Amino acid sequence: MPADAAEEIRGTAHGTAPVPLSVLDLVTVGAGRTATDALRTSVDIARLAEARGFHRYWVAEHHSMPGVASSSPAVILAHLAAHTDRIRLGSGGVMLPNHAPLVIAEQFGTLEAMAPGRVDLGLGRAPGTDGATAAALRRTDRLNEGADDFPQQLAELIRFLDDDFPDGHPYGRIHAVPGPVQATSPGGVQSAHRPPVWLLGSSGFSARLAGTLGLPFAFAHHFSAQNTIPALDLYRESFRPSAVLDAPYALIGVAALATDDEKEARRQVLAAALNMVRLRTGRPGLVPTPEEAEAYDFSPMEQEFVQSWNSNVIHGTADEVRAGLDDLHKRTGADELMLTANAHGGDVRLRSYELIADAYGLPTPA
Repeated sequence: MPADAAEEIRGTAHGTAPVPLSVLDLVTVGAGRTATDALRTSVDIARLAEARGFHRYWVAEHHSMPGVASSSPAVILAHLAAHTDRIRLGSGGVMLPNHAPLVIAEQFGTLEAMAPGRVDLGLGRAPGTDGATAAALRRTDRLNEGADDFPQQLAELIRFLDDDFPDGHPYGRIHAVPGPVQATSPGGVQSAHRPPVWLLGSSGFSARLAGTLGLPFAFAHHFSAQNTIPALDLYRESFRPSAVLDAPYALIGVAALATDDEKEARRQVLAAALNMVRLRTGRPGLVPTPEEAEAYDFSPMEQEFVQSWNSNVIHGTADEVRAGLDDLHKRTGADELMLTANAHGGDVRLRSYELIADAYGLPTPA
């Protein structure tokens, strides 16, 4: 990694935001909408985020979920790179045990060639789906083995990214292309730069590993809120300075939805919560409309789940969301807030980021 690696990782807060703000996109597909619609919305949000001073835009790997069209992060990121100029783009994340490390090194080397100096590689060890789908992805039923091997897979991936396997290693003559080997080949002029690696997590495992390796850490507060502070504490306690960072840097994913009207925010998050109810009970589908959610007969157990789930979604008017984000930052000390707006319609999601940008006085396009 170059000497300025930390500069790529650490963002700059704009306006009155306490820390840099970023976007996590699940490319959600609502009932009555298509994946094409969802991907067009992603382009619109990425352009808005770039224009308003959000620091980075990540997409997350999920599989076999009709309401989530982000099964191929590298493909989506290439599309977003073609429609943006400055904002950092990355994976939040690629689920490494689903893939051969060499393949990920090649994909993100290609992205780096497309968008030099603005690509992040966020990695997780969960499958991003159910067990049967994970088995189909990995061509094995031994799923725990993949998670247990994550540190070894990570080390192999970084070796491919840096093109620095030691002499005598079986992979010593294998190169991830595009990559650093092209800079050291006769006549080579390509930059040896490669995307910074982030570790993602929803528990303590990746927090400790990221700290030990001196890597930046992203925690999934949006679906594991009870573990946020313990994981961040563990990351900071475990942190060892590295060539990448001399001090810890942690962002947290936050479910946040701002609307022009508080009642509308409640309607939208109810629909997103119904989507989660169906997912958690083995009935994944498209994100329902607010009208469908209002008409749905929630069982007592489902009502309890919805109440618990929505208690961790910061929603309401722009001022209410800003206050919630400020409070969350104070409680966690996160270095960056990565916002994910889950709603049925793409227009609602786009409007949410616009309202939050306005609430914090983020830069406006010329």
